[in-house]
Amino acid sequence: MRYVTLGRSGLKVSSICLGGNSWGAAGRRAWAPFGEAESKPFFKRALDLGINFFDTADAYNVGDSERVMGNALLGYARRDELVIATKVGLPMSDRQNDSGVGRKHLMAGIDASLKRLRTDYIDLYIIHRLDGVTPVQETMEALNDMVRAGKVRYIGGSTMAAYKFAQMVLVADRYGYARPISMQNLYNAVQREEEHEMNRLCLEEGVGLTPYSPLARGFLAANRAKEGGGATERAKKDAIAQKMDLYRPSDFAVAEALAKIATARGIKPTQAALAWLFSKPVMASPVIGTTQLHYLDDAAAAVDIKLTAEECKAVEAPYVWRAAAAT
Repeated sequence: MRYVTLGRSGLKVSSICLGGNSWGAAGRRAWAPFGEAESKPFFKRALDLGINFFDTADAYNVGDSERVMGNALLGYARRDELVIATKVGLPMSDRQNDSGVGRKHLMAGIDASLKRLRTDYIDLYIIHRLDGVTPVQETMEALNDMVRAGKVRYIGGSTMAAYKFAQMVLVADRYGYARPISMQNLYNAVQREEEHEMNRLCLEEGVGLTPYSPLARGFLAANRAKEGGGATERAKKDAIAQKMDLYRPSDFAVAEALAKIATARGIKPTQAALAWLFSKPVMASPVIGTTQLHYLDDAAAAVDIKLTAEECKAVEAPYVWRAAAAT
């Protein structure tokens, strides 16, 4: 395993992060029927592979993902050997002040996450989504107070407009607050819109990328059918993937380019897709979600694969840019 510092910080993380959206999903997702017992082998295998970076969120399976991590992961390793990230901001219920990034919810959210995770501190506390209402300074001041209180070591952001993340950085610098060191955005070989602004901002500001869905919800495994669906349970039943702007002719062309590189190198298309990500500036640690143990082995092996400039161009040449999203 390779380790990198996350952004412009001293925090060292493995180049693969194990994501936790499947943990505690029993009864919620047909393709990820994981309770605590089913999740434990994934934590053990990740640690055996040298992965020290684990990501979850309070909203994942209504807190059950954090509970599974707290009960299972901490039984396998010392707390100071782990880098635990969780996120806050999405609704936890339909009650007032049980969502968003206002001070009241943030302060309640961190305490609830600490309890579920059975830890005294979070290594990386991430704003999952902004709420469109709370002033950035209020959010940043609350996060800074958590850092000063020792409940949080570092902070980061996730899916948002680049100008909003720039505001977070600017407010932190203006008032001497803790500065974001990571951005968990949607970025992979068939969803590259973040290259326009967010990735450039992160490069200039020393923010490490920890993209989610680095394999486009499995699309880049080259097992999807052009008429829809595919060979795996997730390909057949993942409703979110069906709603995303994937499955375009250009997307299949990118997947085919990765598959061709994989065949020539004797590796898997998913490994070629991860190697392409690792070629990008400020790429720190893609967040891998998996339902099969051998996928973790594949991801760990991809860390050492380096694509040539010509191979990267072959992957990128068929790509068709999507229209800019409204913000």
